[in-house]
Amino acid sequence: FLQLFLVEKAGRRSLFMSGLMGMLVSAVAMTVGLALLSQFAWMSYVSMVAIFLFVIFFEVGPGPIPWFIVAELFSQGPRPAAITIAGFCNWTCNFIVGMCFQYIADLCGPYVFVIFAALLLAFFLFAYFKVPETKGKSFEEIAAAFRRKKHSATRGAKAMTELEDLRGSEEA
Repeated sequence: FLQLFLVEKAGRRSLFMSGLMGMLVSAVAMTVGLALLSQFAWMSYVSMVAIFLFVIFFEVGPGPIPWFIVAELFSQGPRPAAITIAGFCNWTCNFIVGMCFQYIADLCGPYVFVIFAALLLAFFLFAYFKVPETKGKSFEEIAAAFRRKKHSATRGAKAMTELEDLRGSEEA
């Protein structure tokens, strides 16, 4: 419920990245808690708090935010297909984690969450470099920003915004 208000105040990208970083720290804390559990009995509390924080940070960022971003990155035509693909990827990854976690936990022991921490770091870096802020922007503004990045990366020149592009095609 709070996410509805939080997403409009803080912005999608910042919530997504803070959620990923919080999950990363929680995964590291779970690893430390599990690794030191045999030496310190109170580490079970550290692990429990880390699990609760992991879920909280997921619900703040990586849980709901991708659905906002996917809906805002695509125009009305391809949006249903994009949301379908995002949902398929989401549930497929959930299925794989659910089916494989016990085997990976048996193999890695208390260090099972290091894998999740590494993946969360990769997701954070991807989001930092590739995911735009979509708060308060129209689809056209987001698409123009992607075109500017693409053109500046390939040509080294300033790309046209969509309006400039449309004006140029009207004049021609």
